[in-house]
Amino acid sequence: MLTELVTELKNALPEERIKAGKVDRFGNGSDLIVYPETEEEIASILTYANDNGKKVIVEGGGTKKGFGGLVESADLILSMAGYKGVIEYAAGDLTMTVRAGTTFTELQTYLAQHGQKIALDPAKPDEATIGGIIAANESGPKRLGYGASRDNVIGLRIVYPDGIIIRSGGKVVKNVAGYDMNKLFIGSMGTLGVLTEVTLKLRPISKCESLVLVSFPGDEPADIRSFVIKILDSTLEPTSLELLDRALSEKLTGVNQYTVAMSFEDVESSVRYQEETVQRMKPEHSQLTIYEEDKAVQFWADFSQLGSDRHESTEVNATLKIGVVNLDVLHVLKECELLEESHRVGIEAHGGLGHGLCSVHVTGIAEDVLSAINKLRAAVAERGGYVIVKSLPFKERQQIKVWGEDPAYFCILQGIKAKVDPNSVLNYKRFVGGI
Repeated sequence: MLTELVTELKNALPEERIKAGKVDRFGNGSDLIVYPETEEEIASILTYANDNGKKVIVEGGGTKKGFGGLVESADLILSMAGYKGVIEYAAGDLTMTVRAGTTFTELQTYLAQHGQKIALDPAKPDEATIGGIIAANESGPKRLGYGASRDNVIGLRIVYPDGIIIRSGGKVVKNVAGYDMNKLFIGSMGTLGVLTEVTLKLRPISKCESLVLVSFPGDEPADIRSFVIKILDSTLEPTSLELLDRALSEKLTGVNQYTVAMSFEDVESSVRYQEETVQRMKPEHSQLTIYEEDKAVQFWADFSQLGSDRHESTEVNATLKIGVVNLDVLHVLKECELLEESHRVGIEAHGGLGHGLCSVHVTGIAEDVLSAINKLRAAVAERGGYVIVKSLPFKERQQIKVWGEDPAYFCILQGIKAKVDPNSVLNYKRFVGGI
């Protein structure tokens, strides 16, 4: 069967780009992996799969292998790793069009030569591809100032599961159209089409950047809440307002206290003014530390590497994305601290006090990790929030609802999938409700 599939695929691309794959403990694998280097090759592979009832997993850098997926193995993996590079760069218009397999670090390095950047801060930027970032609608702690992936995309070029190529959006920032088709594909986890080209809006690299850390002794969140409300009600414009739990604060800063990490990016006079304002606003008993330029950049580089270990381990590692009303982040981190004591798990957690998105990394034996996830999900639901499991080995994913309960609009998602991919070719059972 595999030999026959390889023979058929030779009609779509050279034999040296058809290689043996593997299925590890995270699933979402295959015994066969193909490396197309042109859009035509991608379309040919999908056309063949669609016509012959084959299931295809789309992969970039593999950083999201443990994110979703109720099927351990597909017929083949379509790797975008060889489909990379800048297609068009309009420095004056602050836009660029790139191939989806280009890693985020490669793009930022290229743009840095021209004093510009993509205003995103995804996890594992050295490995994560821009296509994967957009397909998962990734964002980081600087979402407060940068927005999510969907806020930075102007246009997309997509290959449908039947091989048809379409374009959504445009190549200019001021793009007036009807329904915003971009948003249909951003965050769809590759279940509706393969992103081949992404057009992004850019911004200049700030003249000055600093990181202000305010650490709070004790267990009482009231002081943190009061301080954060003052920040949010002020004229300050931090790009991040991230609360780190004690374990994460100690890991990144050496201080074992709840710590608020505020990033400021602007001209130097503005950054210094905002630092001084925070100094005046902080509670007397709190500790303030300022990281300038290189040290601030290194902090966020270290931060981007946090997350579940994708290597073999006797323990289970899980990464959760939690959404709550912004100041309820305090309750989420407190609940995590209690779970660590009651469930024999290790937890590192942080959350955006300006936007309410939290990331929680849980480590322990499988039974305890799953129990902790369910307990945390119940606590978050009481506050009207949600919990999505962003990384978990395949065996444990089968025992838990990765996306939580199906939303009220699930029938709409099903209808779109049935219309666009009636044969369920792409990333089968990878998305909400097993779509």
